Amino acid sequence: MERVKKYFFNFLKMKKKVYKECRIMIFILFTLIVGCTKMEKGEKISEFRNNYKFNNEIESELIQDSLNKDFQWSATNYSQKGDHKKALEDWDLATNPDNLKFTVAESDSLKNIYCVKPAKDYIVEQSKKHHIIVINESHHISSHRVFTRSMLEELFVNGYRILCLEALNNYETNKDSLLNTRKYPIQTSGFYTKDPQFGNFIRTALDIGFEIYPYESSDMSSSSAREIGQAQNLQKIIDDNPNSKVLVHCGSGHAIEGEVPFFGGRALAGRIKDLNGFDPLTIDQVFYSEKSEMKFFNPFQKVFDIKEPSILFDDTNNKVFSYNDKNTWIDIVVFHPKTEYIENRPDWLMNFNNKLTKIQLDKIKIDFPVMIMAYLENENIDSGIPYDIVEIENKNRDAFLVLKPGKYKIVVSNQNTDAIVYEKTIE
Repeated sequence: MERVKKYFFNFLKMKKKVYKECRIMIFILFTLIVGCTKMEKGEKISEFRNNYKFNNEIESELIQDSLNKDFQWSATNYSQKGDHKKALEDWDLATNPDNLKFTVAESDSLKNIYCVKPAKDYIVEQSKKHHIIVINESHHISSHRVFTRSMLEELFVNGYRILCLEALNNYETNKDSLLNTRKYPIQTSGFYTKDPQFGNFIRTALDIGFEIYPYESSDMSSSSAREIGQAQNLQKIIDDNPNSKVLVHCGSGHAIEGEVPFFGGRALAGRIKDLNGFDPLTIDQVFYSEKSEMKFFNPFQKVFDIKEPSILFDDTNNKVFSYNDKNTWIDIVVFHPKTEYIENRPDWLMNFNNKLTKIQLDKIKIDFPVMIMAYLENENIDSGIPYDIVEIENKNRDAFLVLKPGKYKIVVSNQNTDAIVYEKTIE
């Protein structure tokens, strides 16, 4: 009988222990569920200013300006909010590209002359021979900024310490004098720098150790006055940093060397050489740039299988394909591939250890459409540049941001000035 009592009391003790452990587990599980729900719902914030235009706002502006639609301007607005596909489409509406192609005989001839090589490797190697690099961009194509960003570490190793950006404000009244100490750009740093990929380009340069300078001219009275002013500003930066090589990231035609009538004689790259005697390494990303459809691509890109930013190289004559037009040239042409999309996001966003990240919206109480913006933990959501942006039209659509590991403040904002913020960690 005593043995039975003993077993019975031991059973009760065990039951109480199991019950206690179950209660603890239930409490932990409940806490996690409540915590996740709170995170997904987020906290409402007042007076959040969204500095990016929703699709319907961009389209409304085009309708209002129906007699002279500025598709170049709308393309830029789309690119700033991460909509690469719409940016390309509207730019093509503005420029009306032709559907050009080489004959079979011409294509075969080109394939016998040129082979495709990675552009980054070639440029990094050539950079050792130069003191100044001038690389251009199309202002509506964020991937051009991503490519320049991809070379920063290797260029730094090769002695490049100064990064000069046309896109930065350079008037005394709006210059971002704290950029190099703050270590990240803000909304007032410049206009094109509002693009998340431009912001990430700047962040990476500052993290590596580059000093960043604006060089835009204060004299915009004519094309030639602007080029002269830019070149003089750059020359001062070069003189102040005699032991540092200089990387210049500019817009479109400023990278052209030779006689350029549009710029009143010479563009920026040519005027730099006139001032200091350095022959800059000039790189083009613009004249053979990506289009919205393959049929509009430059015929060279229809001949060669371009899978990554590439150059065309003539091994027989040891010569790279360059941009040449009468008395003007750019040393190297970079050919970019047609963008592939993963969950409607450009594949080139997946570089730099970035990860495709699904954002849950089902528990967020807010009217749609919304813009989802991810800000790095240490940056101000009111003045900072998001690491990534995406617009979602309705709650039934999946939302994906492309983020590197770290802590973020996720802001979900609509056109009614409603905004919700919550924290998210990417492992």
